Amino acid sequence: MCPQRLLPLVGALALFGVACTPKSEPSDHKPAASPEVSLSGVDTSALTPRERREWAAQVSELLAPCPDTPVSIAQCVKEQRACKSCLPAAQFLLKHVKAGRTKAEREEAFHSRFDATKTKTIVTDGSPTIGPPDAPITIVEWADFECPSCRVMMPVLDQVEKRFRGQVKVVFKFYPLASHPHGEIAARAAVAAMNQDKFWEMHHVMFERQDRLEQTDLERYARDLGLDLPRFKKDLTVEETTQRIEKDRKQADELGLTGTPMVFINGREVELQFLNSTYEDLEDWVKLDLELAGQTVAPAPKKVEAAKGETPPAGSAAPDTAPTTTPSGKPAAAGTASP
Repeated sequence: MCPQRLLPLVGALALFGVACTPKSEPSDHKPAASPEVSLSGVDTSALTPRERREWAAQVSELLAPCPDTPVSIAQCVKEQRACKSCLPAAQFLLKHVKAGRTKAEREEAFHSRFDATKTKTIVTDGSPTIGPPDAPITIVEWADFECPSCRVMMPVLDQVEKRFRGQVKVVFKFYPLASHPHGEIAARAAVAAMNQDKFWEMHHVMFERQDRLEQTDLERYARDLGLDLPRFKKDLTVEETTQRIEKDRKQADELGLTGTPMVFINGREVELQFLNSTYEDLEDWVKLDLELAGQTVAPAPKKVEAAKGETPPAGSAAPDTAPTTTPSGKPAAAGTASP
């Protein structure tokens, strides 16, 4: 994650949690006996005996995600309570046990993903958008065009949008960091391109050529995209461009941004440090939100299936073409991203 302001840059690979983590929690004494838990729909066969105890204890201790279901996750699943999030919560905790997360990390990840109080209403009007305005899933990203971690995230969000085309809307918001000398001018170039319905084309070009973001480079990209260059150069410096960027920056600050990228799905922040495999975890997140909303999830296209796996490294190439926009890179109509 690119830290805010003058903190040292953290590598893009560290952002997505590829560092080694212990498979079990350190302890100076033998763990207390945990109840044997077997839940229909949860396969614990790949867990070690210790991991199975840790998972069983946690699903027996944590309350079901639904406020009107005041029982443990395990009891909710066993008794087939009305809360549809119980089984996914048990499976979610299993995944984090297998990933070697500590008990505290698993609990924090659980609340981040399922706690109803964690959702925010995010105004998206005026922001560039991919996907239908009435999509059931809204992904909002704050990013800096000179942030290496944002470059890694770009093709991942492209693939998520393609995987759920017609069901997902991706919204971009500006947050140039002071620690990146070209972040501000790149954001201005994106706004200038947006004014000529070429935001997503410029977005992709700048991330693909992240090491070439001088003003002369940006003007060349504008010419290559067929933009009106005098208008583009004027829009780089006008007050309206400054206000566009500051509006997004203020909104992010109010939400507690500490670095870029910052991603929300249906008003819930994605804690990137808890992602084990970035694309697959985001795909699972969107699938679950669609299912909980009563939506039919379309089967994955073959090309997207091939994209699954490990997080792309910081130098991964972006797709050759810009994703489909709504329409032609124009800003979204007034709306919000909320659960």
